[in-house]
Amino acid sequence: MIVVAAGAGVRAGPGDPKQFRSIFGIPMLLRALRPFTSHPDVGQVVVALPPGFAERPPEWLGKLRGERLALVTGGATRPDSVRAGLAALTVETTVVLIHDAARPFVSRETIDEVIARARAGVGAAAAVPMSDTIKEVVDGNRVAHTVARDRLWRAQTPQGFPRSMLEQAYSRLRGDNALPTDDAELCERAGFAVEVVADSPHNLKVTTSDDFRIAEALARELR
Repeated sequence: MIVVAAGAGVRAGPGDPKQFRSIFGIPMLLRALRPFTSHPDVGQVVVALPPGFAERPPEWLGKLRGERLALVTGGATRPDSVRAGLAALTVETTVVLIHDAARPFVSRETIDEVIARARAGVGAAAAVPMSDTIKEVVDGNRVAHTVARDRLWRAQTPQGFPRSMLEQAYSRLRGDNALPTDDAELCERAGFAVEVVADSPHNLKVTTSDDFRIAEALARELR
């Protein structure tokens, strides 16, 4: 599997890259890694890091590096980082999971179901159904109409795919294409079947300083 942790995290404010910041005393990236490194069906974890960090990782991360966990340098975009991760996977890997380092609260149940769907030959994306009312806005702030939400889901990670599917999808991505926002979108574009796996809202993405405060409270609750 691949953990994408190469972003600068500028929206989180000044300081260390957000993936290395602590949530209730534990680095966020470590919280994101543990459910996978402890999972019996995850044979290898590749972490894509910002330039320089694969060679000189934080001490707590360097201690984890070994046969089961590899560190690679990611790229300027998410596809670049995933490609770097794919290149580092062993040839025996036939199913690939991809997870955001900024999602530190993924559950074992979600991981299990994503793996099961990918093993069945389809792409799978952890997601939650939309509960908010969705407005399409034009001209800055004018509501054009209300979007029916009954078929809308908010995509999360992990996402899982047969390795051959993911590699084919990436082989079709060209420099002049709009970059996909996640790997499920890339596989959709390539014509592959992708399904959603019902996930928990607890599997939030930590992006801003406000998100860190929410994550801190959630970590205290889940300890």
